[in-house]
Amino acid sequence: MTDLFSKIQEVTSLKGLAGHESQVRDYLRQAITPNVDRIETDGLGGLFGIKESSAPNAPRIMVAAHMDEVGFMVSEIKEDGTLRAVAIGGWNPLVLSSQRFNLITHSGQNLPLISGSVPPHFLRGQNGQASLPNVADIIFDGGFGDKAEAESFGIRPGDIIVPDSQAVLTANQKNVISKAWDNRFGILMVTQLLENLKDQQLGSTLIAGANVQEEVGLRGAQVSTTKFDPELFFAVDCSPAGDVYGDQGKIGDGTLLRFYDPGHVMLANMRDFLLTTAEEAGIKYQYYAAKGGTDAGAAHLQNSGVPSTTIGVCARYIHSHQTLYNMDDFYQAQAFLQAILKKLDRSTVDLIKNY
Repeated sequence: MTDLFSKIQEVTSLKGLAGHESQVRDYLRQAITPNVDRIETDGLGGLFGIKESSAPNAPRIMVAAHMDEVGFMVSEIKEDGTLRAVAIGGWNPLVLSSQRFNLITHSGQNLPLISGSVPPHFLRGQNGQASLPNVADIIFDGGFGDKAEAESFGIRPGDIIVPDSQAVLTANQKNVISKAWDNRFGILMVTQLLENLKDQQLGSTLIAGANVQEEVGLRGAQVSTTKFDPELFFAVDCSPAGDVYGDQGKIGDGTLLRFYDPGHVMLANMRDFLLTTAEEAGIKYQYYAAKGGTDAGAAHLQNSGVPSTTIGVCARYIHSHQTLYNMDDFYQAQAFLQAILKKLDRSTVDLIKNY
């Protein structure tokens, strides 16, 4: 078992939805505190370590993962003891039937649930064809006899429901299958970054940590970017791989040069800087035009405008119980991020911002 896989097992086992990121925040705080000068939080719960630079007029650089994963929140307890829920983050209803979940109550209890499905025996009047359910109609079942019994276990509306899945290695030992690589990838990237840079002097003040509530509209990035006022912003996030569908994003082909998404267009000077840095450092990378957004989309519009980009990898089948991704891609992304930060002094940042 590799050291990286052990760390992946640890971070992907954490449970944290938007607004309920305390497990992930506690892990991040403990991991990065020894490697930074101080820890600061914002009003929504984003947490960042500050590594000061002794360079004169050092630029402020922000590196931000996000803590939250996709899941559900209990909206109603039915009289028969089953639950209904609202989605927290984007879900394809096709991946929801007959899956295991953990329900975390207000008091911190961890209770097993499954999502319901309709057996073929009950579909004979529909020619054996099931219709695509609405997320609001998904039945979550913990085996409770009635509403009163469910409530006796401390279940209340607002409790969170998180996928139950264990990280495993694929047979070739190159890839991992787990939940929540979006975005425990980013959490692990930040902790490893700060550990590797602990004893190094940088030409910039580094603000590295994680935002909250990315999966519900990039909310935390708006708050943290306003608070810390960086000159450049680097989101660290996982994107969907399209390789098995004939689209961009192939696992094993390295980190992503994410030049476009619907909420963010990479600035030309940033693109040139990233390309030069990747080539000089021997980074394996691939071009990527995204169909979804990251915190860079919110950050670049804050204050007077913050040049931003996303440093990431791709993974198959994200926003589900079983995401498949490549471990070498992580190493490439980590090497890329370190190479970027080692080059970001005052003159380099001024060149990136020179329009």
